[in-house]
Amino acid sequence: MPSYRLDLDVPVSGAHRDELHRRVYYLSESITGFQLVTGAPGSDAVGAVVVTTEQPVDAEALAKKLRHVVDTEVLPQLHTPPKVLWNSPSDRTPRTGTFAALLADGVVHEAGPGQVALGTPALAALDAFDGLLREIIDEEFGAVEYRYPTLLPVTALHRSGYLFSFPQHLMFAARLDGDVDTYREFAEEAAAREDIGDRVLHRCAPVDRCLPPTMCYHTFDQFAGATLPAENTVVTAKGGSFRHESRYHQTMERLADFTIRETVFLGTAEFVREARDRFRRRATELVEQLDLAGRCEVASDPFFAGAATAMQVSSQRLLELKHELHLDVGPGESISVGSFNLHEKHFGDAFGIKGPDGGTVYSACVGFGLERLTYALLCQYGWDVDDWPVPLKERCRNTIRAGRGM
Repeated sequence: MPSYRLDLDVPVSGAHRDELHRRVYYLSESITGFQLVTGAPGSDAVGAVVVTTEQPVDAEALAKKLRHVVDTEVLPQLHTPPKVLWNSPSDRTPRTGTFAALLADGVVHEAGPGQVALGTPALAALDAFDGLLREIIDEEFGAVEYRYPTLLPVTALHRSGYLFSFPQHLMFAARLDGDVDTYREFAEEAAAREDIGDRVLHRCAPVDRCLPPTMCYHTFDQFAGATLPAENTVVTAKGGSFRHESRYHQTMERLADFTIRETVFLGTAEFVREARDRFRRRATELVEQLDLAGRCEVASDPFFAGAATAMQVSSQRLLELKHELHLDVGPGESISVGSFNLHEKHFGDAFGIKGPDGGTVYSACVGFGLERLTYALLCQYGWDVDDWPVPLKERCRNTIRAGRGM
């Protein structure tokens, strides 16, 4: 495969290394691999990126894209030292090679890029985690639960700002234009060739549905234009979520197709902040009870390609609007399994959601990636249910015995 060294005009400091790393694959579909190259010996500043591609490309055009992203999205970010809010007392050490072993034992099946099917006992663990979280939600907040349809109106993501804040993650749902000639021509072409992926879009109707990147957008869309009868409202939902992760997808850590349990808080500023923080405390207590190794820290979302990207990332960290729960999955490796987010009035304004006093509501949400939680458990405990912590062991034995998760 061709390889190219893309030099930066200004080195990226070690403090911003992760922000650069999370953007390289989104520069171009042609990139199949990359390595960040540091400058002088002993320096952690990145001076170049070496990329590999499937076919020869215009290296200067690629370098221009890289420099633009670095200059507009990475370098302007304010450096804020990592802030850890909580550390697990567990000293449990995750095993290595977990995902390969799970595949070999048939516990999981890799269905495609960023897609993993779960078998026994992983599926039982996923359901058990959701049950434990649902108990917290019921005990603390008395949330109303909804099961939303999979498809989400594109207008919901437009109103929310997602379309122009995270364009790299978008996945749309298309259909053929409703005309008999279109159907006939497509059917004839599909019957005549195996690969039709590049022959679909020009025959499609305008796109008005997309796959949800997370559950909360369903909730905000549900209450769009509404005046809530109560001062504070709590809604929870579990469902499939979808994000294009380019080549960043790996194992069960970062999937394109995954399951989220998400809870949305709508109400006063004091209520949503207190609810967010209370849920975080209950979640860390659960992690301690399960003796899982990890931490909770201030974080930021992967804003990309927008004029205000650097400002959004910096302000989110400075205001501590986003907290993430990380669990260990290998020596020196962890994944975010949950996030605790304050939105201020952003979604209340965007969707026109009012409180009983007529004022715009504040909002917060707490979401957990159930496959990620399951993977962290498998990395730290293995997949013999008898070795799992008691709260999970009891639930999973009952699930498997009942024939669910088989």
